[in-house]
Parts: sequence; structure tokens; C-alpha cells
Amino acid sequence: MVKSGRDASYHHGDLRQALIDGAVALIRENQDGKTLSMREVARRAGVSNAAPYRHFADKDALLAAVAEKGFRLLTAALKAGVESATDDPVRSLQASGVAYVKFAIAYPAYYRVMFSAFQPGESSCPDLNDAGDDAFSVLVGAITQGQTADKIKSGNPQQLAWVAWSLVHGLAMLVIERQLPLADESSIAAFAELAVQTLGEGLNSA
Repeated sequence: MVKSGRDASYHHGDLRQALIDGAVALIRENQDGKTLSMREVARRAGVSNAAPYRHFADKDALLAAVAEKGFRLLTAALKAGVESATDDPVRSLQASGVAYVKFAIAYPAYYRVMFSAFQPGESSCPDLNDAGDDAFSVLVGAITQGQTADKIKSGNPQQLAWVAWSLVHGLAMLVIERQLPLADESSIAAFAELAVQTLGEGLNSA
């Protein structure tokens, strides 16, 4: 007997990811994770109202999973940025900053949830904490390498990474909330380049 569409989607092999994708799609449409409902996520995934609870205890658990996935994607983007300019530690850090802003542009729904659902040190979400730490450690590592090469000023690398994170996070939020008069990705990328170049000059050890 052929399964119905609802049963088929339930048994497609990765319901957990389908629920995360459904939540992200709904947040992208509504720009608000607070109004997200498990019932609507289930409908989007094509499963029964009870099915999501096989994977997530409640909406907060689902949003934590969305945030975790977002941080994993961000970590990959930051690493790619760092690795694109390994011959120059300062340029490597700058490239990771531009990659950060580009990530926010590409994944605004993930980005919004990452910084609303994520509370550092929250004991109920160890996987989410690990994912957030992994992303931050890329910046710390880039700064440490720059300090070792005497290209980035001395100081606590974690605190300097906070400075770098604050700049690109603020820029990313302004961009995705359309608070800057930048209409296309190329102009946003150019402005991000200017912002991180300014940051790099401030962190330069010279």
C-alpha cells in the first residue's frame, strides 16, 4: 500500500532536520521566532501535530536546535574566511569578519534565532553552547595567530575577539534589519571590508 503524503514525509529518514528546515522557513517568512508554533512547524513538515515532540520537548528546544545549526554553519563560514588569507594574519581576521556579515545576509532566519535563543552557559542546551563556543574560537584562534606573528597587538585574545565579534555582529544586525542604505550584496560586502579593515588597523601591533 502506498503511504499517504503525511506518512511518507514522516518516514523520509530525517524528520528532525525537516522540522528545523520548516521552522527556519516560517521564521524567514514572519521574521519572528517568538510567534512560531509547533503545530505550524508540523504542518510545514507534513507530519502530525504530535510528531515534532518525538524530537523536541517544546518550541524552545526546537529553536535551540535551529540556533545550533546556525552556529555550525557560521563556524564553517568563518573557517573558510580565515583559510582564504593564511599568508597574512590580519587579513585572515578581516576575511573572517566579512564572511560573518555575508553569513548573516545569506541566513537571516538562522541569524535572528542564534542571537535570541542562545544564552552562553545555559546548562539546558550543551550542544548549542558547544556550537557557539566553536564559532567564537575561530576568532580567538585568528587573533592568537596574529599575536604570535607579531601582527596583532598584545592583549587578552578573548577580549580582542569580543571586540571583533561586536563590530561584525552590530554591522550584520544593521544590515539584515535594513537600517543601512545598502541595497545589494556587493555594496554590503564592500562596506564590511571597510569596517573590518578599520578594525584590523586598530588591532595592528605596529
